[in-house]
Amino acid sequence: MRAPRGGGGGWKMAAGGGSAGRPCAAWLLIAAALTAVQVSAVEVITPEEMFVENGTDAKLPCTFTSLEVISSAASVSWSFQPEGAATRISFFYYSNGKSYPGKDIPFKDRITWAGDLNKKDASITISNMQFRDNGTYICDVKNPPDIVVKPGEIRVRVVEKDNLPAFPIATVAGIAIGTVTGLSSLISIVVCLVIRKNNSKKRYSGAQSFTRS
Repeated sequence: MRAPRGGGGGWKMAAGGGSAGRPCAAWLLIAAALTAVQVSAVEVITPEEMFVENGTDAKLPCTFTSLEVISSAASVSWSFQPEGAATRISFFYYSNGKSYPGKDIPFKDRITWAGDLNKKDASITISNMQFRDNGTYICDVKNPPDIVVKPGEIRVRVVEKDNLPAFPIATVAGIAIGTVTGLSSLISIVVCLVIRKNNSKKRYSGAQSFTRS
């Protein structure tokens, strides 16, 4: 007996469906693999601004967070962008317990490692700060396989001795903004209370008039 033609057609459709499903299965495997790989990031934390007296030593604080264990592959690099300049100068590198300060830089023989990678501290100290040291200092930390989203940046201002501001500008601005916001909220609450009180008086007067009538 011959097999029905329709049956042959049915086999062809099944074969076709299997070949069409292979790319989908491959994409599903790729998606599962990508989901299984968890990529985390190193977050570098630095103050936004620092004031330093001329001729004194300055510790530039830099800490970081990382989900990975700190290994020998972890490293720290510092660079400097002078005030008004468009380019950055790399002047310090630290890895595997060793410091590599640059030689032909404005900070020659003035850089000291002040951090501890096991404590997630990447700070450095610059001695004898000068007015020419004004600018932005960039702290970059790498701890593979974690990736760095954004390095930390500190804007350093060198001032005359005994001329340090009582409070950093950012702190003063924050206090001012907080005060204004607090006063605005207080005024809003007072206004709401006054309006509610007036509305209560109107309702009470209306109720008395209705009763008398």
